[in-house]
Amino acid sequence: MLKLYHHPFSASSRFARLVLAEHEAKVELVVERFWERRPDFMALNPAGEVPVLVENDGPPIVGAGPIMEYVDETRGYALGDRRLMPNHPHQRAEMRRLVDWFTRKVQEEVTAYFAHERIYKLEIPPSRGGGAPDSQVLRVARQNVRLHLPYLGYLAGTRNWLAGDRLSFADLAAAAELSVIDYLGELPWDEDPHVTSWYARVKSRPSFRGLLADKVPGVPPSKTYADLDF
Repeated sequence: MLKLYHHPFSASSRFARLVLAEHEAKVELVVERFWERRPDFMALNPAGEVPVLVENDGPPIVGAGPIMEYVDETRGYALGDRRLMPNHPHQRAEMRRLVDWFTRKVQEEVTAYFAHERIYKLEIPPSRGGGAPDSQVLRVARQNVRLHLPYLGYLAGTRNWLAGDRLSFADLAAAAELSVIDYLGELPWDEDPHVTSWYARVKSRPSFRGLLADKVPGVPPSKTYADLDF
């Protein structure tokens, strides 16, 4: 039995959920308010970050990247030619480079700002830093979105999928980041049709249904969020 400790609007958690869903893995989702630093959760991951995956009585697999690798190694073979890990070493290196780009660089410069200011701070008590969003932080995030979209558009416009000819973990990592930003209506979709077309393909996959059902109390999703033909 798999158990995933996650937050619904943590982009890394969403990436892990997409990975598990693409492999049709049955998993128990446990919402973790990681800022509370629960002792039981800290015992699983002393860094106090989500996602964390546990299978049966095995050790915790910490972080979206290790979870991706673990699920591929334990279940990827069952996908056959739909395996999300490319076959050639050079292709695998490119896929891993892009996963790192989206889960680290894009998340640190864009998604984490939006998630913290507009979602997490609604749940975090004021004594721990919750409260109104910081407009200056949001301004930086909005500027950074426009810096990253051209590169994503280049990848989507010159390749069938982001890392090559086939859907891979890179597409799931990128889509997980965009899904958080899209929920908040912070993506300028009219700036690059290649990004819009690629994202529509990923968002239409059955694995995305769980993400599209997530809601933030008091913050309705954007009009494009659950629209597969936006």
